Amino acid sequence: MRLNHQTTGPDDAPVVLLASSLGTNHAMWAPQLDALSKSFRVIAFDHRGHGASEAPPGPCTIEDLGNDVIELLDTTETEQASYVGISLGGAVGLWLAQNAPDRFHRFALLCPPVNPAANAQTWTDRAAQVRKEGTQAITEATLGRWFLPSYAETHPEEVETIRRQLLSTSDEGYAACCEALSTLDLTAGLQDITAPVLLITAEQDTSIPPETVVPLAQAIPGAHLEILEDAAHLVTYTHPERINPLLLTHLS
Repeated sequence: MRLNHQTTGPDDAPVVLLASSLGTNHAMWAPQLDALSKSFRVIAFDHRGHGASEAPPGPCTIEDLGNDVIELLDTTETEQASYVGISLGGAVGLWLAQNAPDRFHRFALLCPPVNPAANAQTWTDRAAQVRKEGTQAITEATLGRWFLPSYAETHPEEVETIRRQLLSTSDEGYAACCEALSTLDLTAGLQDITAPVLLITAEQDTSIPPETVVPLAQAIPGAHLEILEDAAHLVTYTHPERINPLLLTHLS
């Protein structure tokens, strides 16, 4: 499974992978690219079924999504990289930290779901809805969770950009990743993670509430936790002035 990706930054610089949220593509990382590309070779990619990546039929697992990333490393001839992931991308990062520790230096995981399987029916119902009605059926509710009303009111063009990404995501790709989340439980191996981990959560995130992320900082050895006030789920996009310095400090 070859993932569509965009590469920026010096060819000989350390590599950083950027993994986006469910229903978006690599363009959501635009607020980070300039800052990170000065010091790193940045590879921003689309999950399977997202953006310009192929959408295989049927459900997939977190293992499938993680192995897609490992294949991306091989395809780009990258022996080791650091990894930044938000939401679905954060869950994939947790799997990689547990299952491919030799390929990664460090991780920055933003609003990562660790055990969506606790609400498995919600995810399987959403997958069925999207297969029947398309991603337009879930777009407005998703935007309502991802952006604070105050941000949406003052940044309509930015919200519209993410709306277009959700609407352009393959229905099958979105549904398959929902099914991957419906079976996901990464709690058992957290204590075995050895790479340095930065965890970031948003105080007003209703998609992945902070109370589900805070325990990760206690379970992952040496993890550093940041809780952003006055922020909702898509913190990389809405608060780059706060996120980018955290990422640069951790990745450096």
